[in-house]
Amino acid sequence: MAKAAAKKAPAKKTAAVKKAAPSKSAAAKKPTAKKVAAGDVITLKHLAVEMAGKHEIPISKAVTMLTEMIDSIRGSLKKGAKIRIVGLGILQVRKREARMGRNPATGEAIKIKASKKVAFRASKELKEAV
Repeated sequence: MAKAAAKKAPAKKTAAVKKAAPSKSAAAKKPTAKKVAAGDVITLKHLAVEMAGKHEIPISKAVTMLTEMIDSIRGSLKKGAKIRIVGLGILQVRKREARMGRNPATGEAIKIKASKKVAFRASKELKEAV
């Protein structure tokens, strides 16, 4: 009964609650990347935040640019192209022939089908930097 009475009663007018406007310093804050420690996993979002901070672009635009770059690389590899990124290395598709292997649990000989794999060869600059 109380619920029905509450529904029929006109709502009281209350003062509008104003949300606190963000301070100018918060609005002017640029995205910053966190310091990377050994063993950390860097994601596309982390790379986008770092790129956005360096080039003064929105993070969403940086994410879009990186995603499109990855899509372009994927499409090129699918067509069989070799991708050379100066300072990073070479990505290419390698064919693996069919071969005989062994089931480690039973020791039984099994045939492994031919397959393709993506191979990465690091550049000299990357090897020296790491």
